[in-house]
Amino acid sequence: MRQIAFFGLVLTLASCGGANRFESDPSAGRPTASGPISAACLASDRKARSPALCGCIQAVANQTLSGAEQRRAVGFYRDPHEAQEVRTSQRPADQRFWDAYKAYADRAERICA
Repeated sequence: MRQIAFFGLVLTLASCGGANRFESDPSAGRPTASGPISAACLASDRKARSPALCGCIQAVANQTLSGAEQRRAVGFYRDPHEAQEVRTSQRPADQRFWDAYKAYADRAERICA
């Protein structure tokens, strides 16, 4: 039941959009935003998660990934093995997604670290 509620939350957040999702966090000097990746990040069991870090990661995702790509990337928080499957896939669509995801991850690491 908890997974169903979380999935509903992710879908609800994924349907949100517009320019108001991106705000600056003056205390951290980093951008912050809310959205599906931020929600998945905060719901994860990763030790380094925080509202500031997850918001920054979402802000970078808003700049670099489409909404569909963000929704697909949310799955990596639930099942990290899925990322490995996409990375090693020979399907052209998976390869294009992985290139976009890798560019996003590299940029998020530079900006949000």
